[in-house]
This record gives sequence, structure tokens and C-alpha cells, in this order.
Amino acid sequence: MYAGGGLAGLSTAKYLADAGHQPVVLEARDVLGGKVAAWRDEDGDVYETGLHIFFGAYPNVQNLFGELGINDRLQWKEHSMIFASRDIPGQFSRFDFPPWLPAPWNGIFAILRNNDMLTFPEKVQFALGLLPAIIQGQPYVEKQDDKTVTEWMRQQGVPARVNDEVFIAMAKALNFINPDELSMQCVLIALNRFLQETHGSKMAFLDGSPPERLCAPMAEYMKAKGGEVRTGARLQRIELDSGGRVAGFRLSDGSLATADLYVSAMPVDPLKPLLPEAWRAEPYFSKLDALVGVPVINVHIWFDQKLSTVDHLLFSRSDLLSVYADMSTCCKEYADEERSMLELVFAPAEAWIGRSDEDIIAATMTELERLFPGEVAADGSKASIRKYKVVKTPRSVYKTVPNCDLARPSQRSPISNFYLAGDFTKQRYLASMEGAVFSGKLAAQAIAQDWNGRHVPQQHSADGASARVDAKLPAPQPVAALQG
Repeated sequence: MYAGGGLAGLSTAKYLADAGHQPVVLEARDVLGGKVAAWRDEDGDVYETGLHIFFGAYPNVQNLFGELGINDRLQWKEHSMIFASRDIPGQFSRFDFPPWLPAPWNGIFAILRNNDMLTFPEKVQFALGLLPAIIQGQPYVEKQDDKTVTEWMRQQGVPARVNDEVFIAMAKALNFINPDELSMQCVLIALNRFLQETHGSKMAFLDGSPPERLCAPMAEYMKAKGGEVRTGARLQRIELDSGGRVAGFRLSDGSLATADLYVSAMPVDPLKPLLPEAWRAEPYFSKLDALVGVPVINVHIWFDQKLSTVDHLLFSRSDLLSVYADMSTCCKEYADEERSMLELVFAPAEAWIGRSDEDIIAATMTELERLFPGEVAADGSKASIRKYKVVKTPRSVYKTVPNCDLARPSQRSPISNFYLAGDFTKQRYLASMEGAVFSGKLAAQAIAQDWNGRHVPQQHSADGASARVDAKLPAPQPVAALQG
């Protein structure tokens, strides 16, 4: 039985159904998805918890799409990274990765060709700073969890302009915080994947609402194998038996849901207050106090005209916004040739999460005036807002600050019939959709190993080792096979 119907919970259930179990997923809200949840307004338009991007460096997610038979729902974009100019309104700077070069040469080529953001001497100093990570690999990366990006830059002699031109945008995109808070380990893990895998930084949009286009197929797959999904089933308390094991999940309606095994796939923040008092002294659980979700705000603005945008994710490089996209261009279901719908990630959001929607929209419009100087004005005198939606998540993915990696738990808890899944658990992809899906695989693997000896499809474990393969299921395809 699984508390949490996001990607981690659905992934765990899917792979355990493959291993012969009959999972029951309990989701507190009326919609599946967790941190990728979305809803429809009175006009039928979709608004989401976040601007969700799928990378080529997400092998577990790609395998999942293939296993569900929905690969065509990923809309792959041109292999580029596009940044708004900090100094010239309406201008953008591109890093274009040539398809005829393998990694890491395609990334090196893209960086060397771009002269808008860093000078050649700055690129050399940046490269020299990264040299230990390139030479020493993962052992070096893991040791950098004790320092912020800013501290690492000073230690390595990397010019401050690299922070202004690259790391601020990267930190906000990775974890919704600034480089003076973000663990350098997080950045190095991302750079490692992007530079080592030819298609690692290639991006795709889902072709519609995540609950409908991704979560629903996961749920239907699992139900076809005997599983069950219950929405509106909020966990209120974890009941224990006399031996300290889980006796059942007490739900908010007073009912007791029972099963043989229990998995929490909830985010770490709502999980912590639900932990039984008898467990709290256990280091496995007490360490969770060091993990805290970061606030984030997702803004949707429907305009009365089409703006001059591109079919891609854009890094805004503004103080208030992280990334944005014109979903009327990027996403099949939201397509509109006459009018734009911008979806924007407002981050860091700590100072804004308690502000009114009107304040947030006003601040966003001021930023958009810089990005679209000929088309958008903060006073609304140019493109007009038809409607907007602001979705606030006070505690989203865990805040990847220095030394938090030590607090991340494995999927197998010290309680024999209780497991954890979620991107905050120990796995190599940190706080991401890939991390959530992979954590579900690892939780399913642990349960199968502990209880019936059957195994989920081969993938890398948290330390890079491989899990055994159920012969009935296909082995993963290499990321290099990515098309689009």
C-alpha cells in the first residue's frame, strides 16, 4: 500500500505490479501527480504545479515511457540551451549542440561558439576550475556537497562573472534557489550528465497535462495487473502493532487501510509529522529533519495576442523568474497560433509565497517587459492579459543545500514492512522527475528482494551497481538512441 500518488508512488506501484504484487495507491488530492499535478479551469485550460521538462539524461523516465507505449507524447526540441540577455532587452544567447558530434565534444563546441556570455579567458578559467571533477569523477563530485556553488567558485578561482552569467540561472532551474545556497554537488551532477551523454541536455515537453498524459497511463497499467488507485484518501496517522511495525494507514475519514507492506511516497515535509513517535529516535528517521522543501510559484498568463517566442524552454536570467516557455507553441495540447500562454517559474519564491496573486502577476509583468520590450508593458498597454493562474507550492522538492545529502534515506527503512520512495530518498538524480521515478524503481527492487525474490527491470542503483533483470521485461535502451 502506497501513500502518495505522484511519480514516485506510481513508479513503485508500476514496477511492483510487474513483479507480481497487487499495489494500492492512496492519493490525498482528487488528482494524481503530486509535484506534477495539474488542473483544468472553467474554460478547460490546464494549469500546472510546475514547468516540467524532460531531459535526455533521464534514462529511467525514458524507459518508463517506452514500457507504457507512450514515447510519442514526448515533444523533443532542438538541442539547444537559450538564455535571455541580461543587458539587451528582447535579445537571447544560444548554446547549440551539433548533432554530428558526440559528448563531450558537442558541449565543448556549444560553449566555445557562444561569445555573448563569457569571454575566452573566462571560459578557460571556468574549465580549469572544473578540471578536478573531470579527472577525478564521482568521488570528487560527492566531496563537494559540503560547500555552496559560490564557495566552490572562490576555492577554484572561477571568475565572478561565471556566477552572474551561468550559475544563477542554472541554480534556479535545478533547485529554485541561488548559488549562494545551492550545494555544488548538485551542479556537478547535472554538468556531469550533460557533458558525458550526447543527448543529456536535450529537452522535451510533455504533449499535454501530466496527470492525463503520464500519470493516467501509469495508473491504468498498474490497475490492469490487479492494482488499485484511490484519490481523496488522505493519510492521517500511521498505526503500529505491538512490535512497532505498521499495522495500517489511518485515513482522514477514520477508516483503516491495511496491507502486507507499506510505502510512503509522500514528499518529505508532509511525511515528517506523520512519523510515529516510537520511530523518531531512530537515526534513519531523525535525519529527515535536515531535509526541507523549497517554495516555488508557477505562473500562467494567457495573452490576447501571439508573442515573439521560440519553440523551446528559455532561461530568463532575471531576479524573480527562473525559466519560462510559451506553451501555446511548445505543447501540442495547448497549441494556439493566435494567442500566447506563458508558463513561468517564479523563483526564488521565499519572499513571495505569502504575497497576493495580484502582486506576483504585477512583478512578473515587469520582468516580461524586459523579455518582450516591443510586445509587453508592465502597465498592460501592449499585449493584454486575458486571464492568469498562480499556483503556489510552499514546500516543493527538497532544498539541496550543503551536507543535506547525508540526511537522505535509502528506500529500505529499519521497519521491516515500511519503505520510502521519493526524490528526497537516496538516488543519483537528486530532486527531479527522474529522481522520483528512479526512487520508485529502487523501492520496488528492495521490496521484491525482501519479500519474493523477483526483480524490476535493470537500472543503476544508488551507488551505480546494476539490479537484476526480470526476463519478461525489456532491458533499458541507451540514452544515445533518443530521437527527435
